[in-house]
Amino acid sequence: MSSMLTHAVRNLPAPSAWAARVFARSLSCSSQLQATAAQPKSKKTLAKSGVKNIVVVEGVRIPFLQSGTSYADLMPHDLARAALQGLLNRTSIPRDVVDYIVYGTVIQEVKTSNVAREAALGAGFSDKIPAHTVTMACISSNQAMTTGVGLIAAGQCDVVVAGGVEFMSDVPIRHSRKMRKAMLTLNRAKTLGQKLSLISKIRPDYFAPELPAVAEFSTSETMGHSADRLAAAFAISRLEQDEYALRSHTLAKKAQDGGLLLDVVPFKVPGKDTVTKDNGIRPSSIEQMSKLKPAFVKPYGTVTAANSSFLTDGASAILLMSEEKALAMGYKPKAYLRDFVYVSQDPKDQLLLGPTYATPKVLEKAGLSMADIDVFEFHEAFAGQILANLKAMDSDWFAQNYMGRKSKVGAPPLEKFNNWGGSLSLGHPFGATGCRLVITAAHRLKKEGGQYALVAACAAGGQGHAMIVEAYPQ
Repeated sequence: MSSMLTHAVRNLPAPSAWAARVFARSLSCSSQLQATAAQPKSKKTLAKSGVKNIVVVEGVRIPFLQSGTSYADLMPHDLARAALQGLLNRTSIPRDVVDYIVYGTVIQEVKTSNVAREAALGAGFSDKIPAHTVTMACISSNQAMTTGVGLIAAGQCDVVVAGGVEFMSDVPIRHSRKMRKAMLTLNRAKTLGQKLSLISKIRPDYFAPELPAVAEFSTSETMGHSADRLAAAFAISRLEQDEYALRSHTLAKKAQDGGLLLDVVPFKVPGKDTVTKDNGIRPSSIEQMSKLKPAFVKPYGTVTAANSSFLTDGASAILLMSEEKALAMGYKPKAYLRDFVYVSQDPKDQLLLGPTYATPKVLEKAGLSMADIDVFEFHEAFAGQILANLKAMDSDWFAQNYMGRKSKVGAPPLEKFNNWGGSLSLGHPFGATGCRLVITAAHRLKKEGGQYALVAACAAGGQGHAMIVEAYPQ
């Protein structure tokens, strides 16, 4: 697979000059878009006869923080509870109006495995409201949202709260399997003699812990290693990756300073100050970034800490309703959630290419083309992953040989792409990122005057998701 991909990209444009051009162009274009919002384009609506319109009423998130900082002494349900309370405060929706709550997470705290339920109770929701937790790697909150869409579309609910949470400051560290087996057996021992006999069999190596790793179970390969190989296969240089990461941080800083990150709600951390903004946005320079050593494939890899998303703590929440219910309650929705797809491919060589596969499928499902999309919000796991997807989407050879398509779908223009920063700069709490993408897309449509946004993300396991978000009439 890798050699075939390398062959494919030899026929694509040389990357370095392209990266420099789009980097400069994206900064100037994005500032123009944000300075003067265009009038909404006159396009068809994606409403379907006999199908409920499902709307985003509001979406919030607590600030995304680098793990080990201000949230370090909390637990995942504390973060999720804060996001839910932020949503309640922002919308003033009565707690007993909500029909269902669903949350996404990746690394579960064993004491609160159904974190949706624990967070909902902590936020003061009625104990009569069902809640469950889903997991689908980095698209867990995407799955939470589309689960809510399904419940509303099926007529089971009118009001659903979806969200996601991740807490990397404290992850479960297990005893070795031999030690776990010994302890469970010891718990069943009846007599003192049996217990002493079992204890005598415990050896020093039993005490070695099993440390968690962001790795694929099926391949035993870390996601960063996969990103490095993907960047190499598509001939994406270290400089290109650093330039793209710098773009992400620069745009995020501009959006933060300009008050555009409207989804962020303050969180008073118990015993500490109130956190009001993301703390991972750090524009640097290409010179400083170039000094960092490879993080995964050493010594020749191109993926570094500077061009990767960082371990992040955070939570998000989004209020979904049928349009009829929202209007009846006096709300002005922010956007419609329209067609969506999930995709899955080879978890080794194509681990992070979810957006490439999902984008053409969701466009075809919605009857749209790339030219119809005004706003793109893609998850940035690694700069190399994003650039690899853009090159794959713009390759006829890749489309024909790997996607079963006659021609490429085309790459999103960078002047419409992640204009307020992305996961590289804002942070990536695995289970919470999908909600951030959707509400950012809704806010950008309103600010920039567009009608359609395309949200896409990759996930561990070689999976991906894409959704069309349609602007609500002003």
